[in-house]
Amino acid sequence: MIPFDDSDHERFMAQGYLRLGRVASAEQLADLQQRIDDIMLGHVRYENMRLQLFDEATGQLRRTMGSEVSTLSYRRIDDLEQDPLFLEYMQHPVFAGIAHRYAGTHVSVFRSMFMNKPARWTQELAWHQDVGSGWGIDRDPISTVWTALDEATKANGCMQIVFGSHLHGVINERHFLDEDERQIYARPEDVIDLPAEAGEAILLHNLLLHRSGTNPTATARRAYSVTYMNAATRTRDTGQGFPVLFGAGALDPATVAGKQAELVQTFYG
Repeated sequence: MIPFDDSDHERFMAQGYLRLGRVASAEQLADLQQRIDDIMLGHVRYENMRLQLFDEATGQLRRTMGSEVSTLSYRRIDDLEQDPLFLEYMQHPVFAGIAHRYAGTHVSVFRSMFMNKPARWTQELAWHQDVGSGWGIDRDPISTVWTALDEATKANGCMQIVFGSHLHGVINERHFLDEDERQIYARPEDVIDLPAEAGEAILLHNLLLHRSGTNPTATARRAYSVTYMNAATRTRDTGQGFPVLFGAGALDPATVAGKQAELVQTFYG
């Protein structure tokens, strides 16, 4: 792992992604793995943390505020910047350098999101770009750091991308591609698998087309994603800002408190 330099920038802007290596130490990775399980099981609780639960009884996904039931079947968890372990990781010096290059001196977090493909997961995530009118913000961020909390392989539904697809710009404002767009922009022969070792971080351009498959294996495939953006970014409806990671007023892992209720009343992204 080396500091992000101009050659890295050029490769990232040409490819739409860049492998950053194992940024977290083995100890830090183990702590993050344990912490996310503790949040799902309710051992560590945050009142204003939004989760997406896979209801095994109905087979449906639904949102909860806080850990409603003790289960490792949560599909997604947002608002992780209020947890000191995850906040410390997202403020790593390597990420700071990247965030400052693409978002400026003062940097906020649009979303800090855990993604889970539990064992025997049968749902795919369709082709999409990480922008769109549904995000509800006044400018599109371009830098997201995705980290594998477990080994991601083709067998357990690793990410797939279309190399260089960010160069098309915003394909549509609906986030996901329709069938006609998939045939144009995500032809099977252009698709690349993006396996990753546990702890490996990958920088993604938010316009890069990506998807992931099912997880038919006996173990979960967990990952963590952070979108960095200029701290001047505001929501279109209320002008709300987002938690600051770098610059004046930045969150501190030593003193970070629970997220304010007004910041989670509306879901953006």
